[in-house]
Amino acid sequence: MKAVQVTGYGGLDQLQVMEKEIPKPKSNEVLVQVKACAINNTEIWMREGAYGTGEESGWRPEGVNFPRTPGSDIAGKVVETGSHVTDLNTGDDVVLFPFTSSGEEGYEHISEDMSFIGSEYDGGYAEYVVWPAELCNPMPLQDYKESAVFSVSGLTAWHMVEQIAPKPGETVMVTGANGGVGSLNVQIAANVFGAEVIAIVGDLSLADKMKELGAAHVLSYRSDKLEEEILEAGGGSIDAVLDVVGDALFHTSLQVLKKGGKFCTSGSAGGQQTELDFRTLYLKHITMFGSVLGTRADFNKLMDAIANHQVKPVIDRTFPLEEAKDAQKYFKESGKLGKIVLIP
Repeated sequence: MKAVQVTGYGGLDQLQVMEKEIPKPKSNEVLVQVKACAINNTEIWMREGAYGTGEESGWRPEGVNFPRTPGSDIAGKVVETGSHVTDLNTGDDVVLFPFTSSGEEGYEHISEDMSFIGSEYDGGYAEYVVWPAELCNPMPLQDYKESAVFSVSGLTAWHMVEQIAPKPGETVMVTGANGGVGSLNVQIAANVFGAEVIAIVGDLSLADKMKELGAAHVLSYRSDKLEEEILEAGGGSIDAVLDVVGDALFHTSLQVLKKGGKFCTSGSAGGQQTELDFRTLYLKHITMFGSVLGTRADFNKLMDAIANHQVKPVIDRTFPLEEAKDAQKYFKESGKLGKIVLIP
């Protein structure tokens, strides 16, 4: 089979198209023919070694065993089942829950042994992948490409919204709202939880599309009066912030939050370090959450919301698998709306 592998930490030149043996499923696993694999920041940060705060590392601090096939947003067809698999059959269309864990129910995502497909296991930048049968869900939509865009970004977005638990009518600001996680934050907060969403983007030409996703207001982070515009849109201080940007909008976010407001972060594309005046936190009684991925229960609820068309796929562009370098380069460009998908 063809597979795109990361040969070591570094730039795009570390992505190489290889010929590999098709893997064999173990007794509890299935072999999935990959039909679509969406791109996340996760595999780019893995390649760059950016998860390490002191030295290069992958998802886990001990680092990545190279070569490694990245890719964690996977939809495909079961083509072989292990000897102990009884709940899946050849021909079933599935999406893959993206990590293994021995954590108790509700705490799977924070278990010390949580291991990620595409980092600790070979992932979906390939024609085939093996994965535990119990971690494969029925495909929520009929289209492989559309079903492949939710596993990581959707799970992350769902858990972020669960963390802040907005009530209907509360005002939630979403940064990076045109990105993979951000566009899903908008939909989940607005269409599932009933919040009034203020979407922050760069290019206001995206405003109509953001409103189609559920945003009540769309503002540009490039505005020199952004703080005033947020307060005007929210009718005053806002209830919560869902952030994937980091430093670039951190100060503004804390300023516009009401007393007792909530701030949840799951990314730092606009800067990984910031300055914080602790007085802002305790004088405004702000609750802060760090969040990434989520639980099996989150994933199941997300799949139901997708099947019920409360949450819709947002796809910017597709690339052939062999053009993974170009796809990752394009992924990092600004001004996109939604996900980038590789098609084997």
